[in-house]
Amino acid sequence: MTLADFCAHCLALPQVKETTPFGPDILVYKVGGKIFALATPEEFPSTVNLKCDPDRAIDLRDRYEDIQPGYHMNKRHWNRLTLEGRLPFKLVRELIDHSYQLVTASLTHKARTELGLS
Repeated sequence: MTLADFCAHCLALPQVKETTPFGPDILVYKVGGKIFALATPEEFPSTVNLKCDPDRAIDLRDRYEDIQPGYHMNKRHWNRLTLEGRLPFKLVRELIDHSYQLVTASLTHKARTELGLS
């Protein structure tokens, strides 16, 4: 998956906003004001951080060389993926969706309803 594909998939999810609160070098994807993905477009190869279930995060790191603990993030809940073509496209899309779902599930019922996610 390319970085452009990654960004497009994030933005295609309901109620997602792309922001740059940490400066122009880091793209931050939020839903309901909460971060579910970060991308560093200036790095080559591009890397992204995604939230992940802690048990699944460990399994993914064991199975894929290009999945490591999240850089500058809680290592238990975040993975860093290197996008250089070795990770299956389908897996990266699924991990974006998984991160999004974890974050939307953590929103209050009121917030989900206001966003039209309930």
